[in-house]
Amino acid sequence: LKTSHPAVHMSVSKPPPPHSHFAPPPDSSTSSHLSIPPSSSTPSSPAPSRATSSAPRTLPPPSPVKISMQEHFAINVCPGPIMPIPQISDFFPRFHDFPMTPPPPREKKILKEPDFGLNNGGETDGENKEKERKPTEVDRGERQEGADSDDDDETYLGTLEFTLLFDHENNCLHCTIHKAKGLKAMDSNGLADPYVKLHLLPGASKANKLRTKTLKNTLNPVWSETLMYHGITAIDMTTKTLRLCVCDMDRLGRNEFIGEVRVALKKLSKGESKRFKMGLERITQVCNINKETVEQGTPVAEEERGRILVSLCYSPEKSCLLVGIVRCAHLAAMDSNGYSDPFVKIVLQPDMGKKSKYKTTVKKKTLNPEFNEEFVYEVPHDQLAKKTLEISVWDYDLGMSNDFIGGVELGINAKGVRLKHWFECLKHIGKKVEYWHTLTQQGAPLEAPPQ
Repeated sequence: LKTSHPAVHMSVSKPPPPHSHFAPPPDSSTSSHLSIPPSSSTPSSPAPSRATSSAPRTLPPPSPVKISMQEHFAINVCPGPIMPIPQISDFFPRFHDFPMTPPPPREKKILKEPDFGLNNGGETDGENKEKERKPTEVDRGERQEGADSDDDDETYLGTLEFTLLFDHENNCLHCTIHKAKGLKAMDSNGLADPYVKLHLLPGASKANKLRTKTLKNTLNPVWSETLMYHGITAIDMTTKTLRLCVCDMDRLGRNEFIGEVRVALKKLSKGESKRFKMGLERITQVCNINKETVEQGTPVAEEERGRILVSLCYSPEKSCLLVGIVRCAHLAAMDSNGYSDPFVKIVLQPDMGKKSKYKTTVKKKTLNPEFNEEFVYEVPHDQLAKKTLEISVWDYDLGMSNDFIGGVELGINAKGVRLKHWFECLKHIGKKVEYWHTLTQQGAPLEAPPQ
């Protein structure tokens, strides 16, 4: 008898697999479920007993996994999560155009934060406050020291050593410039070409400017040079201030300012030499000083015209008056180049003809001329009291009318130092008397004088 067993079909329900390009798309008759071949214990069809016993069974090949085209491309293109592309700003945060998160607080702040929660009583609070105050005071001191070391003009700009001496008898101020140390480098080679120029304040101008020589390629120059101001009176010593500027000379461009120091002349004693060592500074309060000098009015106008040193001596042997024009100081600049070409005219009034008029030589391009010229007036001593000596300083202009700078009159009708000078000449016969006089508008012509 032939026995047959009904075929047993087992199916596993799974989600429908996507189509794959490795296998052709299934037919409409094909089920969406994967068919599992029957097991060996349950044959699918009846077979003769001889066949089963004689040859082993072979299983059909498993069907390939079916994947849809969309899912396949998605796997190939996006194998993982999308990561942002690193930018250079991630490695160099300073290149961020937008504001960044603030840096983490310093260690001091981090240490202070837990202290607030550990305070259990009033005593601990007080102790902690004292501990907090101490570091802040130390920090302030360190900050001040750091600021001094970084912004200190003395160490940054350098120091200047000089000596001042006031000669009361000759009305001279001796300024000896010794050396400078640690100057600021102004040139591309890390050095400088320094020199020192001096001014008297108020009323700084070319008339009272003095200058040392220039030393090349050094930050520690040694000048050892003495400069002199003539015509400095006791009044100047109480009102004037000496300004010493250290500059760097530049041949191709404008000279550069390094620093300056200022000394009030009232600190000096008569005949006493005083040495100074001061740090260079950069003072910007020059406009206020100039405003004060302008507000004073007339004394400033007289001072701007300059001064003249005159010597008088009556010789009894020759019965004549010897008038000496020694020098002028701080004359007003009348030319466009900032200087003048000064000369001096003297006239003894009442007019005595050609013998009463004299004129010095012309000194080119200077505001502090030195003449050292002497003129003789033959006049009896008893008539000298009735005379008046007119002295005037002029600026010589070639082909044009000469410019009047200033003048002074000595005689019986004068006042102050001028009258004193005239009386001493009459009193001390045979003695040479020298005085500095300030030039004023006296002697100014109403019309342009002939050339």
